[in-house]
Amino acid sequence: MTVQQKSYKLTERQVEILALVEEHGYATLESLAERYNVSMQTVRRDIIALSNAERLQRFHGGAGPIEREEATRLDYHAKRSIAQLEKTTIGAKAASHIEDRSTLFLDVGTTIEACASALARKRKLTIFTNSLPTAMKFDPQEHSVFVLGGRMAGRDGSVVGLDAVNQISEVNFDYALIACSTVDENGRVMDYDLDKIAIKKAAMKAASQSFLLATQSKFGRSALAVIEHIERFDNVFSSSSQEAEDCGADTLALEE
Repeated sequence: MTVQQKSYKLTERQVEILALVEEHGYATLESLAERYNVSMQTVRRDIIALSNAERLQRFHGGAGPIEREEATRLDYHAKRSIAQLEKTTIGAKAASHIEDRSTLFLDVGTTIEACASALARKRKLTIFTNSLPTAMKFDPQEHSVFVLGGRMAGRDGSVVGLDAVNQISEVNFDYALIACSTVDENGRVMDYDLDKIAIKKAAMKAASQSFLLATQSKFGRSALAVIEHIERFDNVFSSSSQEAEDCGADTLALEE
């Protein structure tokens, strides 16, 4: 991080712009101006400020993420601020399919965290997770909560490693609730982190049913490596059934 990055304080709108760029890979001035109901000149000033602070790259008509390894990644709290209502809706839909006293694996991700908030109102769940924020959603007096052991992988409170994979292999889950980075046009559910993918795969293998939770923005894009094909999931919870169907999800399995 440069001195300039350290000293520049972002506005609330600039934090959200960074989150949008991170999630979608690109944002146009026109779409940002419409989203925030401000002039394109106002948005352009935000983009210039963020570019000068080395937080994103300016392009003609828009902005994208900085494509270099040492670039500062989007803050976890900024990710949580994006599509909050959509994530809450998806999480509630998925939680409605979970019975009391079930044994669950809960993945890392802000949509899974939203689902955990809904699940916390159920009775006597047994939760296994590699996400510290997700674990904290549950009252240990009401539910049995196990945080998988391993290495802290980032500011999102995720835990990864062979220990976590081995622990999962010894448990039978009723449900595995899985998050992802993208779902490409061929229906491949994908992520950027190979360590997290290993845990997702192990959880799906150990579960009687696997649910995918994905916001609309995840569809139609690609990432580093494949978790599973979308048809492998028993239910796909998204705000747009059409997006999921276009990527190959079984209409009967899709919960809109």
